[in-house]
Amino acid sequence: MSSESVRKTETIPEWKRSEVEEIAGLIREYDSVGIVGIAGIPSRQLQDMRRDLYGTAQLRVSRNSLVRRALEEVDEGAEQLVEEVTGEVGLILTDDNPFGLYKQLEASKTPAPINAGEVAPNDIVIPEGDTGIDPGPFVGELQSVGADARIQEGSIQVLSDSTVLEAGGEVSQDLSNVLNELGIEPKEVGLDLRAVYADGVLFEPEELAIDVEEYRADIQSAAAGARNLSVNAAYPTARTAGTLLGKAAGEAKAVGISAAVESPDLADDLIGKADAQVRALAAAIDDDEALPEELRGTTAQATEETETESEADESDSDSEPEAEADEAEDEDEEDDEGDAGDALGNMF
Repeated sequence: MSSESVRKTETIPEWKRSEVEEIAGLIREYDSVGIVGIAGIPSRQLQDMRRDLYGTAQLRVSRNSLVRRALEEVDEGAEQLVEEVTGEVGLILTDDNPFGLYKQLEASKTPAPINAGEVAPNDIVIPEGDTGIDPGPFVGELQSVGADARIQEGSIQVLSDSTVLEAGGEVSQDLSNVLNELGIEPKEVGLDLRAVYADGVLFEPEELAIDVEEYRADIQSAAAGARNLSVNAAYPTARTAGTLLGKAAGEAKAVGISAAVESPDLADDLIGKADAQVRALAAAIDDDEALPEELRGTTAQATEETETESEADESDSDSEPEAEADEAEDEDEEDDEGDAGDALGNMF
């Protein structure tokens, strides 16, 4: 250690050393560590947010220099967060995964008025409609900030949605006054997550802002596609073995019935098929005397019925393998969806 380093270490006050050690201990204790921006949040609201996080996450606000020193001291990957420690920030720590933390912080944000000199986070729009304000100088104030305002039907009305400031523009005092008068709160106040370090990975906010339902659907679709590929390619896996066996058994049965293979397993089907064919043939014979007694009196309607039954039997026997395979696939799909849902539930 150089003499300069020793001199710097010796001049660090004890309370700073204790603060760094405490913060470093918290970083090691939790699974996920993040940096959140707290600029513009009133102290009372910040305390409310801290209370809302109780039990799921801990918010720690300290001097940036001490937070940086603690992150560097841990030196287990968390030091990657050092560059995010600028401006008004806090350290957020949780055992939840980064996706769950991001979702919780976004849900906790609330609308708030915007002050003069602040930068618009998005386009500021004064909506069409009746302002409910009596005619007076306020109509001129609206028009001066770019709103399509007129006095109509005894009140000041905005005739169309009016974008009075685009995202990234600086809010003027006049615009701030107009928005406050109308009760428009164009910004959200909350903990602005800058980055999270967890399980050796540094996550940026845009990587955490995902549509959970869309992600769930993509996983289920991928699982179904993989299962279908396995079945069509006759590649057995723990998930598809039952489906493949059912499909093979159904196809074997269909071949056996079509080829009239004598088998105890096919006897009932073969007899039923033969009976249907005999009745169809008997129905086509006009001379009842030429038929055995049990087949006499067969009508044209009976002919249609027997032919339909015969076709249905053949169709059933042909489609049975596919039906059994489909049923098995449906069962597998339900299992996969359940597994996928459980896995996503743990993640989000």
